[in-house]
Amino acid sequence: MTAPDHVQPFQLDRPNLRGRFVRLSGGLDSIIARHKYPEPVATLLAETLTLAALLSGMLKFEGIFTLQIKGDGAVTTLVTDITTSGAMRAYAQFDEEKLTALGSKASNARGLLGDGHIAFTVDQGANSERYQGLVELQGETMPDFIHHYFRQSEQIETAFVIAATNTPIIGWQAGGIMLQRLPELATQVGTDVEDGWRRAMMLMSTATPQELTSPALTPNDLLYRLFHEEDVRVFPPHDMVDRCRCSRERVEGVMKALTDEDIKDLTENGPAEVRCEFCSRVYLFKAEEIVKLRAEDVPKTLH
Repeated sequence: MTAPDHVQPFQLDRPNLRGRFVRLSGGLDSIIARHKYPEPVATLLAETLTLAALLSGMLKFEGIFTLQIKGDGAVTTLVTDITTSGAMRAYAQFDEEKLTALGSKASNARGLLGDGHIAFTVDQGANSERYQGLVELQGETMPDFIHHYFRQSEQIETAFVIAATNTPIIGWQAGGIMLQRLPELATQVGTDVEDGWRRAMMLMSTATPQELTSPALTPNDLLYRLFHEEDVRVFPPHDMVDRCRCSRERVEGVMKALTDEDIKDLTENGPAEVRCEFCSRVYLFKAEEIVKLRAEDVPKTLH
């Protein structure tokens, strides 16, 4: 039986660091299979979703965390968002000709994405201010991009190790560890503090891709294997699920804003077709349905 996708929060008491471990399996495999992405694109999306799962664990409120990466290379867009309840979704856009031309040069994230930027968005709802952080892509790998963001924006020492694999029997699996100095210790300096941070980084770096992704090794067993000398403590895990938030009602809201010319163009050869980028679900609307929706949205005059 496949283990559930989840995030396991933990703390290292000896060096006073907090961390999260994420393991994605069935949900991740379903998201990628739905789009049939080429292997390099699927790997990047799996890594993006893994990082988003690690970062979304910082949310202390009801909201949506979005991680978006834009580039001018073969892969132009990577988007994933995760709700506080753990509903995750993701998609990628790429240029097939550029990807084919890269061939064996498509070996890391920077080679596939080229120049661009990474954006973090936290949406707490209509009555709250939306937060967004934006930095240019720096480095060669996905963790490099996130490290640069934290150095530039958060100024809190944060480190990641991630891996994604695909096998014929199990499908896509991904895992990752995030370590971060506790806020009250983030600005402290000294031999003990620095030694504790460096020791934890060294131990985390020994985690192999197989250990991070294998369903045969539980997150708690891996954390103990890596950090037992650091007095590791674990907290209740948070399950992650493959669940898109699209609905016919949401798409109807878009249809109501269409002009007569828009409706004519979209329905010239049959019903208008709206496809969700995340889950590939298709919504069909006949011209008369759209006209009716617009009529229902017109305020009535009282006499």
